[in-house]
Order: sequence, then structure tokens, then C-alpha cells
Amino acid sequence: MTREANYTVDLDRERRQGLPEVVYGPGKTDAEIAAIVESLLENNSGPVLVTRVSADTAAVVGDAVPGSAYDALGRVLFWRSASPGAFTLGVVTAGTADGPVAAEAAAVASAIGMSVKEIRDIGVAGIHRVMARVDAIRSFDAVVVVAGMEGALASVVGGLVAGPVIAVPTSTGYGAALDGVTALLAMMTSCAAGVTVVNIDSGFGAAMAAFRLSKSFTRTGSNE
Repeated sequence: MTREANYTVDLDRERRQGLPEVVYGPGKTDAEIAAIVESLLENNSGPVLVTRVSADTAAVVGDAVPGSAYDALGRVLFWRSASPGAFTLGVVTAGTADGPVAAEAAAVASAIGMSVKEIRDIGVAGIHRVMARVDAIRSFDAVVVVAGMEGALASVVGGLVAGPVIAVPTSTGYGAALDGVTALLAMMTSCAAGVTVVNIDSGFGAAMAAFRLSKSFTRTGSNE
């Protein structure tokens, strides 16, 4: 019996959206990931990324398809990383436990050509930490805010800056945090108007939202 491939690669996405298809690693074998990556590299000119890959898978696929780099904390494997552009994305985390999700956002954004600046561990339980970094946060063209528990940091940042804010709820937190659902609902009902919210733990989704913004963004100065 001959088994057909379990995947169909979208080779036209770079033309339509300015970036090749990004591969979601879980559920695929190492051989499948390698074959998809080879096809994307051969038929596109931009960066090629695989998300949510373990160190073991990254090593196997990297050996099969030379030229890769791997962000271990963000679990992102990539080839042909783009040079940093003029669009500056801030990635802000509430706590250290939110680090892996923030790392995914930062790694993806950097690989596809944004200049990324990170500000870590400024959760609202110590609001002075946020206020001490306001000028830096306002200087970014867009801000990704990564927070679990009650997710309040997104509303605070959304109320302090004029530029785009992309909120990422994480599954960090105790019982009633509900694996990120509490933060998700809090961010979606933020009184800071216009905050964009992506899925729970989706650093990738936040980076791609920022990429879409960057494609049509004209810098006019600081976000004050």
C-alpha cells in the first residue's frame, strides 16, 4: 500500500502575504518537517520557520536541512532569518514564568525582520516596575504584552501608550486562572480601548499580528 503525504505545502503564501508558510511542529514527524522545510526553502526566498519544536527534533531536522538556527526557550527553528528592519517591536512580560511564550514571540518577530526589544518581569504586583519603563515602552512602534494570572498588565500598558498593543494571555497561574482563560477574558474585556488579543500562549500569533501591522505602518514618531 502506498501512503500519500499527510501535508500540502502552501507555496503561494509568500506572494500573498509577504512571508512563507510557517510550520507548526507538533503532530508531524521529523521527516515530515524536514521535507516541508526543504520545499519551502526551494520555492520561496524569505525566512522559513517551524514553531513548537523540541530540542531533539530541532537537532534532527537541522542536520537534515543545513543552515538552521534554534531558539531553545521559544522552541522556534528557522532558516534565512531576515535582517532587522525599521519597525521596532517591544515584547513585555509580566513575570518570569511567562518567558517561554514571550521568547516565542520575540524569536518569530526577529526571524521575520522586526527589531525586537524585550522588557521582562514588570508585572502589576509591583506597579513601580511598569512606571520605571514607560518611556522605553512608549518608544516602540508596537508592544506585545505577555501575562498570565489575571492578565492586568495588558490593560495597564494599553492605558499608557498610544501605539498598538497586542496582548498574549498565558496559562501561568493557580487554580482560578483556568490555564489562561481568566487572563484571556480579562484582556478581551480591557477598558483600555483597542487592545488586540491573541490566543492563550500564542507568542507566534502575537508576532504575526505585529508583522501585519509592520507591513502598513508609517512611523510618525514616539507613541506619546
